[in-house]
Amino acid sequence: MNHRGGWALIQRTWLSWMQYRSFFFLLAFGWMIPPLIYLFVWSTAAGSQDVGGISRGEFVAYYLILILVNQLTYSQTNWTVGDEICYGRMNQMLLYPMSPLYHALASEIAGKVVYMIFVVPVTVVLALVLRPELHAGPGEVLAFIPALVLAWLLRFFWGYWLALLAFWAARSDALVAVQDALVFLLAGQIAPVALLPGALQDLAIALPFRYMVGFPVEVITGQVSGSAMITGFVIQIGWTVAAMLLYRVMWQRGLRRYTAIGG
Repeated sequence: MNHRGGWALIQRTWLSWMQYRSFFFLLAFGWMIPPLIYLFVWSTAAGSQDVGGISRGEFVAYYLILILVNQLTYSQTNWTVGDEICYGRMNQMLLYPMSPLYHALASEIAGKVVYMIFVVPVTVVLALVLRPELHAGPGEVLAFIPALVLAWLLRFFWGYWLALLAFWAARSDALVAVQDALVFLLAGQIAPVALLPGALQDLAIALPFRYMVGFPVEVITGQVSGSAMITGFVIQIGWTVAAMLLYRVMWQRGLRRYTAIGG
């Protein structure tokens, strides 16, 4: 792992992305639309009362934080890794004096910096207009930080190992699309996990997708605490370790059978 070269690659990628920041601002805005729709749906449904113990202001806080968490954990590089393998562009990366993983990390970090330049001010304006209710103490804030880091690691490596199926199949991106659909359904975007029907709620708690987005939001908004929070962290760490191991196995085995001309 050539960390010095990797950091130089991250800087170069960030400068490159900044040249096209208008495009990425539009992309970030598109990702904001679904949570905004459900923000207005649930805050309107709550009105002056509660829905499942969540008030209108708490729905606003939940979805505004979810917008930030979703942007910070979303891994756009999982959509490009499969193409790099299928079209032979991985050849050039394998010749560099650093792991190809650095290319994905460079895009991840550079992208998130560019997205946040747009998303944070917009979210602040929405917060001033919609007046969220957030009752987060020091404990929730401290717990939120590792929950967010683990959420990004889980989402990144889970999508990455799915993308590495391109070593064996030409359309691995279809599985990445299925992952995004499950994240949308089970990670608290349609509704907080606590409001999902029984069967869906059980699936959300057991499967990894909630821990990619919804769990950090639930931590800082106080929807999970005590033993439920500890259990959530244990499951999140377990799925993150599993995703990293799957990435490692898929990379080693896929690289043995990788052949390409050109690139």
